Amino acid sequence: MTAAADGLVIVDKPAGLTSHDVVARLRRLTGTRRVGHGGTLDPMATGVLVVGVGKATRLLGHLALAEKEYQATIRLGQATSTADAEGEVISGAPADALTLDQVRAAAHKLTGEIQRAGDRLLDVDATVTCSSGTYIRALARDLGEALGVGGHVIALRRTRAGAYDLGMARTLDQLEADLSLIPLARAAADAFRSRELTGDEARRLSHGGRLPGGGSGHPGPEAAFAPDGTLIALVELRDGQICPVVVFV
Repeated sequence: MTAAADGLVIVDKPAGLTSHDVVARLRRLTGTRRVGHGGTLDPMATGVLVVGVGKATRLLGHLALAEKEYQATIRLGQATSTADAEGEVISGAPADALTLDQVRAAAHKLTGEIQRAGDRLLDVDATVTCSSGTYIRALARDLGEALGVGGHVIALRRTRAGAYDLGMARTLDQLEADLSLIPLARAAADAFRSRELTGDEARRLSHGGRLPGGGSGHPGPEAAFAPDGTLIALVELRDGQICPVVVFV
């Protein structure tokens, strides 16, 4: 199999697969082992998983993926050992008498509507916007504890990771039929400010060299392009010099 070009794939991860499982599938589809992902999703979770192929694996650590958005369904009235539906029920209390105002008052960052009630349980749909390191299972557990009834996640879907949302995501079946990537240069241009290089500057950066001053004044890396549009490196201004952060050629 001919290896795919370097770039990003925005996958709509299905339930039941680990993020590593998705990477393994894409290694087979792309014909290269140079595949990695940014931002792990639990097996029960679905939705946006950003995957890098080839040289784009080196881009993943620099993408602004910290802010994420999820659609979650939280079941109130039961606490589980894992704070999700895969764990064993360890405690519970009737939740069918809770009002939406009570749930909202306890939720803080969680917002949503009561979805359905029955068997003394209450399911709440919530939209969560959070930074990396936030665990939706922990929020569900804390919400249940605050309401005195227990709680756990029964469904979780990531709808956005940084600038990448479900509208850009494709299922594994779709990728099996038509594997298309966001090319490396385009992915970098979309994610960072661009710097146009001269031929000599491109050669120097491609060998890890530095360039004299002339920063844009904007924080964070810039994507540096050769005159022919090739992505040479991500660069940043340090001590008055333009320094490569990661070199792609």
